[in-house]
Amino acid sequence: MSFHKKLPISILKYLAIILIIPCGFLFSQDNHVEIGIDEKLGKYLPLETLFTNSIGDEVTLNSVIDKPVLLAFVYYECPGICTNTLTELAWVIDRVDLVPGKDFSVLTISIDNDETAEIAAIAKENYLTSLQRDFPVDSWEFLVGDSASVSKITDAAGYYFKRYGDEYRHPGGLITISPEGKISRYIFGSQFNQFDVKMALLDAQAGKTSPTVAKMLQFCFSYDPEGQSYTLNITRIIGSIMLLGVLVLFLVIAFKKKKTNLVKN
Repeated sequence: MSFHKKLPISILKYLAIILIIPCGFLFSQDNHVEIGIDEKLGKYLPLETLFTNSIGDEVTLNSVIDKPVLLAFVYYECPGICTNTLTELAWVIDRVDLVPGKDFSVLTISIDNDETAEIAAIAKENYLTSLQRDFPVDSWEFLVGDSASVSKITDAAGYYFKRYGDEYRHPGGLITISPEGKISRYIFGSQFNQFDVKMALLDAQAGKTSPTVAKMLQFCFSYDPEGQSYTLNITRIIGSIMLLGVLVLFLVIAFKKKKTNLVKN
């Protein structure tokens, strides 16, 4: 006779409830992100969205995404983590073992709809001239757009931010996009490993999505809008451990009760 037939129905009901609680706890974290990243792996960006590049020309995303792309949402006059994100991005693309312009390109989109092509041009010159390797000028685009275009692309990417006065609170990170515009992987934080970036770009080229590590990081770390950084979420982790402990304890009690009943019979 199978185990589930021997257990009383009431025990099975309680077991189901305990199993559902931690699952709900885990998955509810991503339901209403106010400031942060809610992964949209496998979804496609709206490639028809119109932006303005650093020389003042209007372009669609379709015209600048034709190979694996490293996408960064920032704003060019950001006093916070954007500078570090762009500096780290420049550092990693200077070292990643792939050919820029052939194997990948880089796309930076400002989340500040008040920024102009002139501001984007200054940022582009600053970061391109910091590179040591030969990097084609058109392989790192710096775009600006109106509020509708910015909202359309950030919503599609699951990237959420808020404006406070003249500044924005927003998460850091990179997103790899396939040549067809599919979201392939998220790389969280503002410091990047060249091997991770290379593998993410290769996955994007192959059209693969890789959620495992990102999801683990997203669960264990929460974005702190005040500090504009990711911090370890101790409460969430301890809560999960406690729920797991309750589940294990319940299973132990259930097995002991089953064993006792069998002995009596």
